[in-house]
Amino acid sequence: MGHKIFVSYKYADDSVKNLNYFENSTVRDYVDKLEDKIDNSNHIFKGESDGEDLSNLSNDEIWEKLKDRIYDSTLTIVFISPKMKDNSKSDREQWIPWEISYSLKEVKRRNEAGQSVTSKTNAMIAVVLPDVNNSYNYYLEEHVCCWPPCRTHHTDKLFKILRENKFNKKNPTQIKCQNDSDKKIYSGECSYIKAVKWGDFIDNIDKYIDEAYERQNNIEDYDICKEL
Repeated sequence: MGHKIFVSYKYADDSVKNLNYFENSTVRDYVDKLEDKIDNSNHIFKGESDGEDLSNLSNDEIWEKLKDRIYDSTLTIVFISPKMKDNSKSDREQWIPWEISYSLKEVKRRNEAGQSVTSKTNAMIAVVLPDVNNSYNYYLEEHVCCWPPCRTHHTDKLFKILRENKFNKKNPTQIKCQNDSDKKIYSGECSYIKAVKWGDFIDNIDKYIDEAYERQNNIEDYDICKEL
C-alpha cells in the first residue's frame, strides 16, 4: 500500500551539487527527482510551495495555508541543504519549521461528513543533500576513529524544532569510542527524525520509508517536540 508523502524544503537553495552538467541545480530539482521516483511507485506525492512571507501571519492563518498540504499526508520528508536556514530571520518567519511542527502535531479537523477526525503524528525522515562539492560534511561528518565508523551530526545548522527531534530516544543505546573511552556513540535508532544521505535514500527509498513508519509505530519511545 502506498503512502502520502509531503516534502519540506528550501526551494531556491542553490548551494547543492548539480544534478546535470549543463545548469545549476536548486533543492527543487532534487524534489523533482524524488517526485519522479514516487510517481513510478505506489506512493502519493503531496507538493508544497515556497517563498511566501510569514512575518505578518498569525498561527491560525499559517495553519490555514498548511493544513490541506500536510493534514492528509502520513510521511514528511525534510530536505536538509546548506542554506535551508536563513539566519537573518527567526524560525517562526520561515516555512520549514512550521511544516515540521504541523507534521508532528495531532490535529482535529472535520471531514466531509462533518465528523471530527484527528490526524496522527507523521512518520518523518531528514534527507541530507550534497553541497556544491558533493560533500555531506556540512551536516554529516564521517569519522574512522573506531569500528563501525561513526559520524557527527552538526545539529547547530538545523532549525530548533528539527534539532530537538534528533537524538531524542528516551533510552538510547550507547557504546564507547574505541579510541576515546570518554566519548559516547549512539548506536541504532536514536532519533525520531532520522538523517540519511541523499545518495543512500534515493537508491533505496522504500527501506527508509519503512524505517520511518517503524519509528512512528514506536513513537512512545521518543520525546517528541512539536512546538516552535
